[in-house]
Amino acid sequence: MFTFCNSYPSTVWVMFEWRRPNCPDGGNWQKKGWWMLAPGECKTVYGGDLAALQSCSYFYAHAEDGAQWAGPYTEFVPSRVFDWCANTSSTDSRQVGMREVCTGNFNNFTYTLRP
Repeated sequence: MFTFCNSYPSTVWVMFEWRRPNCPDGGNWQKKGWWMLAPGECKTVYGGDLAALQSCSYFYAHAEDGAQWAGPYTEFVPSRVFDWCANTSSTDSRQVGMREVCTGNFNNFTYTLRP
């Protein structure tokens, strides 16, 4: 399982991308968002065994006050809730920079969003 916890003083929205060979709409990655986490709240965004993914995962998060947790790995995401293969986008998509998280042989992992 991959879980996000919000230790930031504002509400945060998170998207997550993980390796999924032969994703139904094409490609080998799946992306899903937006989980809303109030300050102090935790949510599981991937319920499977992380070690079975045999790769790193990616995420992007932004807070109500404008703060972001971003990185150099780009992806297109919509403003609305989505559950897509990585090569899917829509006319309302925007590009975000994602952070990479490599969990190694861990089956479960928690990432805490901090100020």
